[in-house]
Amino acid sequence: MPVTAKLSRKFYETFGEDLTNELVEWFNSVDATYRDNLRELNESNFVRVNGRLGEFNATWEGRFIALEAKLEQRMAESDAKWEHRIAELRTELVKELADVKGGLKWMYAFSAPTALAVIGTGAGVIGLLLRR
Repeated sequence: MPVTAKLSRKFYETFGEDLTNELVEWFNSVDATYRDNLRELNESNFVRVNGRLGEFNATWEGRFIALEAKLEQRMAESDAKWEHRIAELRTELVKELADVKGGLKWMYAFSAPTALAVIGTGAGVIGLLLRR
């Protein structure tokens, strides 16, 4: 939208109608030229900035993909470590339970004669009491 220069009446009287109109047209053409140049500059800057934003976006997308891959790898390593540790704990638990089971066998082996002796003593005492 061109700006129409408005010059004073005295300017028109001093330089005349033709010269003043020619000057106004020149101002308008200079204004239009500068506007076109500014529009072209803005468009080229927009394209350049958009290109850089695309590069920036691609760079960060690549970094996020690499970060995601590294995170997945570390999670897999952690899962493997935990599975190994759980397997070790299971093995230790089975071993400890076997030891406890073995200990219980010895406990029964030693307590059975004692229990038989107590039962025999009790039966003997009851037998003596019944004879009286």
